[in-house]
Amino acid sequence: MAIQKTDKIWHNGKFIKWEDANIHVMSHVVHYGSSVFEGIRCYETKSGPAIFRASEHMQRLLDSAKIYRMEIDYSREQLVQAMVDLVSTNGVWPGYVRPIVFRGYGEAGVNPIHCPIEVYIVNFPWGKYLSKGGDEGVDVCVSSWTRIAPNTLPAMAKSGANYMNSQLIKMEAIANGYVEGIALDANGLISEGSGENLFLVHKGKLLTAPISNSVLPGITRDSTIQIAHDLKIEVVEQAIPREMLYIADEVFFTGTAAEVTPIGSVDKIKVGNNGKPGPITKAIQKEFFGIVEGTLPDRHKWFTAVPVEAKQTVGV
Repeated sequence: MAIQKTDKIWHNGKFIKWEDANIHVMSHVVHYGSSVFEGIRCYETKSGPAIFRASEHMQRLLDSAKIYRMEIDYSREQLVQAMVDLVSTNGVWPGYVRPIVFRGYGEAGVNPIHCPIEVYIVNFPWGKYLSKGGDEGVDVCVSSWTRIAPNTLPAMAKSGANYMNSQLIKMEAIANGYVEGIALDANGLISEGSGENLFLVHKGKLLTAPISNSVLPGITRDSTIQIAHDLKIEVVEQAIPREMLYIADEVFFTGTAAEVTPIGSVDKIKVGNNGKPGPITKAIQKEFFGIVEGTLPDRHKWFTAVPVEAKQTVGV
């Protein structure tokens, strides 16, 4: 999906033009992948534009930066306000917000300590990621690429370097005719998709892999667990063997981009009722989309409102 540019980008506390958001070819991030980032949706609710779980996303950004010894000069509250100001200034919603922190132009070599920390926030229109909606599940495969092993790269950090692994998973899946790939961890247990967390339904219980299985602590994953609790659905975080994908009653992805996306087949084996979303998937989808679209109350206080001061210029 091509990125549709907007007018302004937030950089180190100031708005700059989209065209002026450039980095030097010798920036540390270009050579060594030293970046952490977030993906956040801004929805158009009945009450106006609002950013979904802004505070939680920015806290995860700060946590990712801390793991990599990247000192950010802005608090969580300042970063949330910067997002709000950017969306309002650009007048772009619904859409996607991308905060990114990286090591810029400084010294050469692996040691990043003396390279400056750059903080950018970008927003732009964004539609469906894996599916076009409707009552169809997506076709996925189990990837031949393993998720990063513990004590190699930190899976709890949402870092650019981790997504080189994700790219291999995604490209392999597409090359073989699938929409997405599911990666196993270093022990051969289910981990996650290239950019999504994974849930399975088996005998009425909602299963998902724990963080210890090289899983990113997803914000939408957490939202899904909270919704399941609201609906009195039992949630079990446990190690899950690969073959559970083939005998599960329902399987679905969650993520900022994927939202709640049903999986219709895994390795060409139909999931559950001939690949159609099952009752638990549908119930969670109904609650999730009801909340983010504003037809259901924001009972968990997940939204940060964006003041409508600028005219909406772009949407999807």
